[in-house]
Amino acid sequence: MPSKAERSYPKRLLGVLVLPLLLCAAACQTTPVTGKSTFNLFSPQDDVELGREAYKEVLAGQKLVTSGPDYERVKRVMDRLISVADDQGYEWEVNLIDDPKTANAFALPGGKMAVYTGILPICKTEGGLAVVMGHEIGHVVAQHGTQRMSRQMGAEVALQYAQLGQWSDLAEAGYGFLVDMPWGRADESEADHIGLIYMARAGYDPREAVEFWSRMAASSGGEPPEFLSTHPSHETRISDLQKLLPEAEKEYAASKYH
Repeated sequence: MPSKAERSYPKRLLGVLVLPLLLCAAACQTTPVTGKSTFNLFSPQDDVELGREAYKEVLAGQKLVTSGPDYERVKRVMDRLISVADDQGYEWEVNLIDDPKTANAFALPGGKMAVYTGILPICKTEGGLAVVMGHEIGHVVAQHGTQRMSRQMGAEVALQYAQLGQWSDLAEAGYGFLVDMPWGRADESEADHIGLIYMARAGYDPREAVEFWSRMAASSGGEPPEFLSTHPSHETRISDLQKLLPEAEKEYAASKYH
């Protein structure tokens, strides 16, 4: 027969999974564009400082493109997007990394961004590039990086408090599958939404977002099942963006860049 302590493990496990949800229920921030309430232990200035230090390390040893049409295009798109973004004192900066094999871009907390040359053929147009960069700026203004850090800190505290013993590995797996992955997909979808609105405000046709993700889907060599990923499937992204187009098209019609 299990001991009293062993019988309490399932209840402790449930507590570990529920605690991060309770933390987010105690929301203290509101995300621009989406109006989503979030829990974050970090301020925008914290994001700036964290991103500033990490950016130096990430760019160290990278081959950067510092002139030419692609460089000018990336800079131009960045300038237009940040002119319409909800800025909380971020240090916006973008670099173009010469890596034709990497079809990606990233943004660190606080506004530091990089675009790899490998994604430019998939972007195809300046509007397609605005889709990618708008999405990354969406992550910045929503503070997704430090939101995730806050969730992880809460989960670590819960695990230490619960003293689950042999249940610890199961608790960590449950947190990743039931909490972290779904939240990751939600963050990606939210960044898509924010980026779509920003590109429209910056005078880029939001319909290009659907076209970009269709090209991305065609160029990818397959993806894991959505429920096992921190990212929505290409099909989900396309469907969600299509639903958001009426909202974005109003912003596009009112853009100061027309």
